[in-house]
Amino acid sequence: MTELLDLYRTMVRIRAFEDAAEAASQGGVSWGGAATDQASPVHVKGPLHLSTGQEAVAAGVCQHLTARDLLTSTHRGHGHTLAKGADATRMMCELFGRASGYNGGKGGSMHIADFSVGMLGANGVVTAGLPIAVGAAHALKLQRIDAIAVSFFGDGAINRGPFLEALNWAQVYQLPVLFVCEDNRISATTRSAPMTAGTQAASARAESLGIAATRVDGNDVEAVSEAARALIAEVRAGGGPRLLHALTYRQKGHVSVDPATYRDPREVAQALKDDPIARARERLHARGQAEPAARIEAEARAEIDAALTAAAAAPLPAASAAYTDVLTLGEGFWK
Repeated sequence: MTELLDLYRTMVRIRAFEDAAEAASQGGVSWGGAATDQASPVHVKGPLHLSTGQEAVAAGVCQHLTARDLLTSTHRGHGHTLAKGADATRMMCELFGRASGYNGGKGGSMHIADFSVGMLGANGVVTAGLPIAVGAAHALKLQRIDAIAVSFFGDGAINRGPFLEALNWAQVYQLPVLFVCEDNRISATTRSAPMTAGTQAASARAESLGIAATRVDGNDVEAVSEAARALIAEVRAGGGPRLLHALTYRQKGHVSVDPATYRDPREVAQALKDDPIARARERLHARGQAEPAARIEAEARAEIDAALTAAAAAPLPAASAAYTDVLTLGEGFWK
């Protein structure tokens, strides 16, 4: 029971954060979706990719990781980052472009990283996190560090070259890495199935390289947690790479201002009935844990409300910050 409550806490924190960030990118809407002051400023500028509906995958996997374990993410990285232990306020400050954000307000949503908790970063390039995770896993093995690497990626990534390259390298060198495919069955604005040859492609392609793969209902947080627990134990024991193929659904559009009208409304309605947080809440209520669940939800709202307040009040980066964190390729390069 305690584990389900912990998983639930992670999921509702992710949902609260992303709902608030979505509203901040649109203006005039509260984090819970209720209309407010229509003159509210748009605090989050630029693309904001949400993982709403996929929270069970991040929660179920990261439940079994330590701060020493390393993780790479995708352009939908808020959930993974929070589940790995990053600070919600610093994350929100980064989205608001504030100096107190993880990247000094200069990286934005797709580049948040926190090395102190093993989060190597989100990534705006599809599939780019896989070879980074494999490189990190190789480093862990060479240094004989008792830790593993985990790489989250979407089903659209399996059709890009780095997917095969990363899995092949990991298997050849028997690296301590877990690959996690969040199969939401859509790539940006296009259904993945017509563009992907074969069935159960992520699992099948991994198995063709000799990498054991497990498929799981990605909207069932307990099922994800149990599958991840087993795979992570095998990786830690020196069994080489593993792949977790989690079937889930992205409830929102490609970016936070995308109404996703290209989707069949009936499909969306059906998916909303299978919301992973609602599923977990029903189980908690059935097990007599309605009060702790409600308390967790209230705590998540309060935490994110505080993060919003702090981010809105935080200072913007100084103009001089534009000249820091810049790679200089030789003397006179910028002249």
